[in-house]
Amino acid sequence: MTSLDHPQLSGLGRNPSAPQDVLVRLATHKAGRHGISQRRGRLEDVVVDALLAQGDCNTAVALHGDRISPEMRRRIAEHPDPAIRNAFTDFVRDMVDRKVQIGIVDLEEAYGQPRMMLASAPSPSLRAAVARTWHDRPLTVQMDLLADPDPQVRSAATEHRNPGVPPEWRERCLADPAVRTSLARYVPLTSEQFAQLMRHEEKELHQAVAGNPHLSAEMVAQLLGIDDPLVRVAVALSRHVDAETRERLYALVEAERADGSIEAEVALSWNFAEPGWLREAPLDEQMSYLDCPYTPFRCALASCHDLPEEAWRRLDSDPELAVRRAAARRPNTPPEVLEGLVRAHGDVLHIRPLLVDHPNFPRDVLRTFVDEPSPNVRYLALEDPELPLPHLQQLAAATEPFLRRGVARHPNVTDVLLERLLGDPDPQVADDAAANSVLRPTQMYRILTAAGL
Repeated sequence: MTSLDHPQLSGLGRNPSAPQDVLVRLATHKAGRHGISQRRGRLEDVVVDALLAQGDCNTAVALHGDRISPEMRRRIAEHPDPAIRNAFTDFVRDMVDRKVQIGIVDLEEAYGQPRMMLASAPSPSLRAAVARTWHDRPLTVQMDLLADPDPQVRSAATEHRNPGVPPEWRERCLADPAVRTSLARYVPLTSEQFAQLMRHEEKELHQAVAGNPHLSAEMVAQLLGIDDPLVRVAVALSRHVDAETRERLYALVEAERADGSIEAEVALSWNFAEPGWLREAPLDEQMSYLDCPYTPFRCALASCHDLPEEAWRRLDSDPELAVRRAAARRPNTPPEVLEGLVRAHGDVLHIRPLLVDHPNFPRDVLRTFVDEPSPNVRYLALEDPELPLPHLQQLAAATEPFLRRGVARHPNVTDVLLERLLGDPDPQVADDAAANSVLRPTQMYRILTAAGL
């Protein structure tokens, strides 16, 4: 997290090239200590010593595990201040009490016990925390969690599809109010189990059942009369619905949205359900959805493999950007399709790998993006690690801070340009500039001196 008042110090603390003496001096300042806490890899003992001498319990939270040496772990365990000594443990236990997911390795370290023992700990909050984070637990452990006397533990044990619920446990679990909604989303249901769930007048439970991918045609037919936009859209995505029924369901939800229904808006615009079954369907059935008027079907089709070339040409020119982007992720996407899509619309930076990282993307065109009108497209020029200085200078002069941040992180940035970005009015730009591994030690020492460190 960037220090708004001292961004150069917080950034310098993250800099992987910062020498040991720089980190020791940074440890005397709160912003520097926070930056050091964000560093990757092990901290040297002398740096940990400085952090312990200058910091507080907030600083000590990050001093645990492989980040510090065994000797430093021993020092902290014997520290005279209990707030320092127990900082990490207290933090983890507070997260457990707040039901915030935390890694199983951190739980083992904080509680000093292996995960197998933690799964049967006296505290139900701790057992629930283990259930949320130990995804590859053995089936024997899972069955103990499913039989736990505390409902929060049973609920945590069924939040995810894996490790799942054995068939012989499903009847019992589906009768349990703590877990039946979670299970209704993904376990195969018998006709009797389906009927039992539908007898409950719980909206969320009906929505969960409607999204279950294992429903039979008879079960889907029984859901058609439920007056709920989320259920209607889920049913419309089913393989057991014909085109006429699907059109009717979508029309009903569209009409509700036009009348101002928030639920209908969520069902149509913020619902990430998809007809995943289409990926496993025979080719002739897949091709029948090429002209489907509903985007989720074309998106699912675009994520298939081994479609004929004509299908890919159609999907590459689909009116919906989401469909074109899904199609562009196939292994053999032509370079010109990738370039045209990215040049027109940029990339989706939170989905990896990026389209510009596709093996067929023509990387030599990246630097030509600096002259595109869209800042989101210009940003992708920075994916070229050898972007020339004139292009970096052009992007560093942009009004958009995220473009200047990209330049501040770039490996080809020069000393002069980096010095300018260190003084940027946006704290995040200055922070990223100080964290760049190409920053010279002379610049680092100037930052420390200017801060009086």
